[in-house]
Amino acid sequence: MDYNCFHQVYLDQPNLEGFRNFINAWIYADTTTSFVLDPGPLSSIPVLLQALQQYGVEHLDYILLTHTHIDHAGGTGELLRHFPNAQVICHPVGIKHMLAPQALWEGSLKVLGKVALEYGEIIPIPEKNIHYRPVLEDIGITALQTPGHAAHHLSFMYGELLMAGEVAGVCLDTPNGVYMRPATPPRFDLDIALESLQCVMTHKPQKMIFAHSTMQDKAMELLNVAEKQLHLWVKRIVELTENNGAGIESSLEGEGKEQLHAEMYPWLLHHDSYFAKIESLPDDIKKRERYFLGNSINGMLGFVTLLDKTRRRDILNRAGASI
Repeated sequence: MDYNCFHQVYLDQPNLEGFRNFINAWIYADTTTSFVLDPGPLSSIPVLLQALQQYGVEHLDYILLTHTHIDHAGGTGELLRHFPNAQVICHPVGIKHMLAPQALWEGSLKVLGKVALEYGEIIPIPEKNIHYRPVLEDIGITALQTPGHAAHHLSFMYGELLMAGEVAGVCLDTPNGVYMRPATPPRFDLDIALESLQCVMTHKPQKMIFAHSTMQDKAMELLNVAEKQLHLWVKRIVELTENNGAGIESSLEGEGKEQLHAEMYPWLLHHDSYFAKIESLPDDIKKRERYFLGNSINGMLGFVTLLDKTRRRDILNRAGASI
C-alpha cells in the first residue's frame, strides 16, 4: 500500500463562517484502484470532481461512506451521475436512508437549519449501486461496524491505516499540537461508543484518517485519548446533574441546560489538555467548534439522564480526573 496515493480534498463551505479545513473527502488512486472516502455534501461535489480530474481518476471503483450524515454522504448521488459504475459501501442501517433520503434531508433541516440548506439536498442512490460488504477483497479493505457516533457508522481498515470517520471524534492540527473533542450528538450511548473504539483498536492501526482532519500518525495514542475523553466528559456531566438541586430532568431544558453548557467549557479547558487547544484555533474555526461542542454535550446529557443511580455511581468512580 502506498500512502502517497491518498489525497485529501477540503470541501470548504464559503457561506458558512468557520467551515474551512473541516469537511473533506479523500481520494485514493494508484495504477489499478481508485476510491473516494466520504464525498461530502452536494454543494461541494464540483470541487471533488475537479480534484478527481487533477489526480487522473477516469474510473471510480468505490465510494466508501463512513456514515450517512449530510456533510459526509449528501453528495453521493450526484457523484454517481459522473461515475455510474462506482459501488457505494454503506452500513446496512444507512442504506435505506440513501435509497430514499427524504427523511434524512428533513432531519438534517431540522437539526442544522441554514447549514443544511448550504450543503444542498440529498439525491437518492440507485439500489444497484449501494451495498454493505464487510470485506472488499479486490482492494484489501475491511469495513468495521462502529456505531458510536451514529447507528449507521462504519470505519475502514486498509493495511495499517484506519479510516475512522468520527468514531474517535474530531481532530484538528494546531500550532500547539492536536485538538480533539468527542463527536457525540443525540442519540448517544457511552457503551456503544466505547465498544466502537475497542473494535478499531483491536486492529492496532498505525496511521489514522479522522473524518475532520489530516492523516495522523500515532493512531493508537489518539484512540486512547478519545476513549479517555468519553469517560471524562460523561463523568463531568454526571457530576453537574448530581449537583443540580432541582433534579436531573431540569438539566435538559431552559436555564438548567444553559448553566450546564456554561460550566462545561471552562472546566474542559482546565481538565482536558487536548480539548484546551481549542484556544489555539483561529477565531472563526473556534466559533464553529463551540457550536458543535453544544451538540456533543447535548448527546451526553441525554444519555446521562437515562441512567439509574448504580450506573451513575459507577461512572463517577471509574473515570479519571483529567487528561
